[in-house]
Amino acid sequence: MSDDPDGEADALKRDARRWVRQLVSGEATTADAEALRRWRQQSPAHESAFTEALRVWRGLGEGGRVFVEAHGMPVWSGRRATMSRRALLAGGGALAASVAAYVVMKPPLDLWPSFDELRADYRTATGEQRRVTVADVDVQLNTQTSIAVPADTDDGRSVRLISGEASFAMPARSSRELIVLAGNGQTVARQARFDVRSIAAVTWVTCIEGGVEVTAGDRSQPVRAGQQVIYDNSGLRPAIGFDRHEATSWHDGFIVFRATPLADAVAEINRYRPGRVVVLSAALGQKTVSGRFRIERTDEILGWIERATGATSRALPGGIILFS
Repeated sequence: MSDDPDGEADALKRDARRWVRQLVSGEATTADAEALRRWRQQSPAHESAFTEALRVWRGLGEGGRVFVEAHGMPVWSGRRATMSRRALLAGGGALAASVAAYVVMKPPLDLWPSFDELRADYRTATGEQRRVTVADVDVQLNTQTSIAVPADTDDGRSVRLISGEASFAMPARSSRELIVLAGNGQTVARQARFDVRSIAAVTWVTCIEGGVEVTAGDRSQPVRAGQQVIYDNSGLRPAIGFDRHEATSWHDGFIVFRATPLADAVAEINRYRPGRVVVLSAALGQKTVSGRFRIERTDEILGWIERATGATSRALPGGIILFS
């Protein structure tokens, strides 16, 4: 142990402030985010120092401008994780955001991850899918998905789905519960396979095998295999059946639309494609589309939508496409 605990605490605070400034500098990459994750997991003191630095950053206003002015831009001693410019520009893996964009803690048009998503223990970029293991639970992360995992899971397993969509497959004969926190509710399971999707304050829980217990607000209800529930700020809705082939298509790399309004279809496509597709006409957004498409071929999907709906597209820099 250090002979100077106060000095060690001060050093952690300085490093935590450097991490916050790096993330809002406009030069951060996902390599930085991964290095930060490892730094935070070194000890509870590291995590506490980062949480406090983030709290101060948020409290100073103007997107943290005062924070940067007070503490300066990060100056790193020793080697820090970096990415080449080619890697930075290569697509979904890179992060670049100005301080001003973080004033409301939410990027315009969702063109990059929010600050909360950057603090995740695991995060997938646009179009990326990934498998991780959390305390013997197999977790498949869909595109634009962020989860946080408590440092200590010895006495139980819990995961917070910050945003996105994840599938949880518990081991056979599991003796410990898994708690998945998402939105304003939670899902508790013992032996089950289930998906949780949480986007824009709405959460869907889809039970594929076994059974789970979903709680939101002051209501709880069991959800059996073949059932799905939805909850949001207004509460928990009754369980309904679902089309397993359609609901789990993303597991196999497909997007399925079935008489889906174009506005909703485009919102889903935006989760898999860098940039942003915008439907400018309300009437156009109400037209429905149907089909089964490969996730990695989003540009082909857009071409098909243009032909099927009679829409006119206009391409702008940054991968932005306007449909009218």
